[in-house]
Amino acid sequence: MTDQIEQSLKETKRAEKRAAEEIKQLAREQARRKANLAREQAIEEDQKEREAKRAEKRAAEEIRQSARDQARRKANLAREQAIEEDQKARKLKAKKQTRE
Repeated sequence: MTDQIEQSLKETKRAEKRAAEEIKQLAREQARRKANLAREQAIEEDQKEREAKRAEKRAAEEIRQSARDQARRKANLAREQAIEEDQKARKLKAKKQTRE
């Protein structure tokens, strides 16, 4: 009978030890999941910040490019107008010379 009681006590101790280990394991897993989630959120936030900075840079570059394009168009138009005026002046000069 004592052997049975001792055996039962040993089994109970093992069961308690196993239950305590399971609780510790669950706590470790929960802590690991929490840490992983925090890490993923930090990475996601960092990516959002990087994307926002890239978008700002892209928008600023588009504005600069638009200004450069506009300046180029103005310069081309001015050049074309100068050429046109020069051609008109030459034609007038040529007409005057042919009249004389």
